[in-house]
Amino acid sequence: MNNHWKEILGNSLSTIGTIQAAIGSTPQFHFNQNQSYQWRLIGNVLQALGSALSADGQGGPSLERLGDNIQAVGNSAVITGLLLYGTSDTEAEQKLIISGNWIQALGSFTGLADEFFDSTEEGRAENIIGNLLQGIGNALQAFSGVQVLYGNSINQGQLGVAGSWIQTAGSVIALIGEFLEESEEIRSGIDE
Repeated sequence: MNNHWKEILGNSLSTIGTIQAAIGSTPQFHFNQNQSYQWRLIGNVLQALGSALSADGQGGPSLERLGDNIQAVGNSAVITGLLLYGTSDTEAEQKLIISGNWIQALGSFTGLADEFFDSTEEGRAENIIGNLLQGIGNALQAFSGVQVLYGNSINQGQLGVAGSWIQTAGSVIALIGEFLEESEEIRSGIDE
């Protein structure tokens, strides 16, 4: 598989995973605790795989590659929190998930910085908006996790749910941008 398709497939997996994790985090879907856990776990696994595949599709060192790798590490921290503590919702699990969300936000913002230097015009605006929204969404999830961890009963995790869907919107927009960017590079004969 060439690098262009690795990036497109990686971004597609990340988007599917982001949607799945957001669904699992949304109380309005009325999942029981185990169902919510499964949706969030599988969603984060897809996001980690997608980010790693996207990073592998980068031709060489770049902020985009670094950002994808950082996001994969962030998702791995969330996965670790979910796997080690299951559905018990312990303080240690919450702290790992919070850390993972902060790390993912850092990865999104790192990838965002790369877009300002990218020589491919197609998809640039979508990638900038998408990475910005993903970073904001992850930061909101992390902040919400901190609030819930320390007993802020006003929030009750709703900020985190909003953050999940903001991250999802950003992921979808970034997928469109990545498809446009890679399509232009394929037409132009740019090989990464």
